[in-house]
Amino acid sequence: MTELRLGYLYGIAAYLCWGFFPLYWRLLRPTSPLEVLAHRIVWSVVFVALLLAALRNLGFLRSLLRRPRTLAGIFLAAVLIAVNWGTYIYGVDSERVVETALGYFITPLVAVLLGVTALGERLRVAQWVALGLGGVAVVVLTVDYGRLPYLALLLAASFATYSLVKKQLKLPAAEGLLVESAALALPAAGYLGWLAWSSELTLGQVSTGHTVLLILAGAVTAIPLLLFAGAANRLPLSTLGLLQYLAPILQLACGVLIF
Repeated sequence: MTELRLGYLYGIAAYLCWGFFPLYWRLLRPTSPLEVLAHRIVWSVVFVALLLAALRNLGFLRSLLRRPRTLAGIFLAAVLIAVNWGTYIYGVDSERVVETALGYFITPLVAVLLGVTALGERLRVAQWVALGLGGVAVVVLTVDYGRLPYLALLLAASFATYSLVKKQLKLPAAEGLLVESAALALPAAGYLGWLAWSSELTLGQVSTGHTVLLILAGAVTAIPLLLFAGAANRLPLSTLGLLQYLAPILQLACGVLIF
């Protein structure tokens, strides 16, 4: 299988996972969006560290510490994905799934724009047509929504910029994700510790099933991000952006047909 075809498979799998995310995050109630975000970060670190330990591939950290510019890029990616995660969880928790779907309809437009302007990528005629259809859909959804969809715009800006940073870093999927998550793990763990001290932590307090779902949020978060990183290393950013329409179509279906 060619690297390009493998990139398509990784990208499609990642966006299919993200498309059904609203179904999962709803199951985590009554946990607040900020606590869910902290659990996602902490348990992602645990999941990816165990994965790399099983593969005996933790030695890359020593060489990475000697590359300060790469570390700065990873920290920027970590901040961007944390903003994206937190915004998305808040949107789902506050009954605004359709607006979050609109955000991911806008994201491919921003990602393709960054690919063309920042990376000098070229689009085929069929891709321009797809981009035009996506633009029309965004206009229709925005007008129908009736107000400025600030959550959607924040989601689009954060994830498209994250895609650009990941494309330029070109790090191995699991290794890059571990460092990204680790950059945020200390404040996330500190916040969970503060919740536990103030008796507001929901982990272990609601039900066994709820506790398991919170812990599994790490794997649920990490797996599509690993797939996405694999796709980002193999596909042009403009192509990656167009593939992303899979996710908001599914998210919109969840919002309208299920929620």
